[in-house]
Amino acid sequence: MSKKYKVIVYAICKNESSFVERWYNSMKEADEIYVLDTGSTDDTVSKLESLGVHVETKIITPWRFDVARNESLKLVPEDADICVCTDLDEVFSPGWRSKLESSWNDSNRLRYLYNWSLDKNDVPLVSFLYEKIHDRTHYKWVYPVHEVLSCSLDDEKVVVDKSIVLNHYPDSNKSRSSYLPLLELSVKENPNNDRNLHYLGREYMYYGKWNECIDTLIKHINLETSTWSNERSASMRYISRAYINLGRLDEASYWLDRAIEECPNTREAYVEKAMLEYSKKNYFDVINNCIKAKSILTKDLIYTNEVFCWDSTIDDLLSLSYYNLGLKDEALFYIKKAIELNPNDERLKKNKEEFEK
Repeated sequence: MSKKYKVIVYAICKNESSFVERWYNSMKEADEIYVLDTGSTDDTVSKLESLGVHVETKIITPWRFDVARNESLKLVPEDADICVCTDLDEVFSPGWRSKLESSWNDSNRLRYLYNWSLDKNDVPLVSFLYEKIHDRTHYKWVYPVHEVLSCSLDDEKVVVDKSIVLNHYPDSNKSRSSYLPLLELSVKENPNNDRNLHYLGREYMYYGKWNECIDTLIKHINLETSTWSNERSASMRYISRAYINLGRLDEASYWLDRAIEECPNTREAYVEKAMLEYSKKNYFDVINNCIKAKSILTKDLIYTNEVFCWDSTIDDLLSLSYYNLGLKDEALFYIKKAIELNPNDERLKKNKEEFEK
């Protein structure tokens, strides 16, 4: 029988009334739930309180996620054994509490499976290990955005339980407008932090700030502390995307070659190279890169995964490339594979009809 621990869920929120009941029903396996509301103008607070959640309100000015998280952590009783930080748009699979107690073994932090993106049928699209479950004593939140837990221990004890699953159902209407200035602040405060530089460069890409994206991500990969090959390869892919948007395709191709060399055992850079070669009508190169991508069968639990590497995209590119080369049997073979993965795509169905003619 596993040891009994005092488990507390804590969170921050603002105007998330529509998520309250679903979130509470997922989190109520905990002994208690504490929420710091940062200024809701809807009925989020009253809904939470009606369910027995401990709620306090505090306006954080200027806004920083790390400050808000630390204020919410202060609400957690000192005698808590395990602190579980979640957001109101997240849902644990049932039974997480008993699994947590079985795996904890007086550790300091626990990593679990986080499905960051799911399709309409709840099939995970992007998944990675998350680590927002921790002890009460040794942690604080750092960085204005994309905040993480910093541990004061030199010998932190971390355990992993992938059977504990947290699903993310984001509000598509929620603004991310604060992310860019907060990431710029993060880099200003910690200019040699490789993680924050990568996130800032990626955010510049989202905003179409191509030159800023390139400059920032080159800084990222040139840092001595930038050693994680998956993240470095992702930075190189994003640099390539920026050059594509600037119409500089040779430089885009160069950076994708570097991305492949940096991380040859993941699909992402091969598929992006195939997409670039398809735009240039280099169909043999498309096929070569797609076949290399398909030979990689393992999908690592990392946040740099791209959905298009595991859906119908590769088979679609192969079918089109073979078709343009006049190899109709191969084209038909791969369009059928693409439709198996994406049976509701009308374009794929029309392509199949064309190939069959």
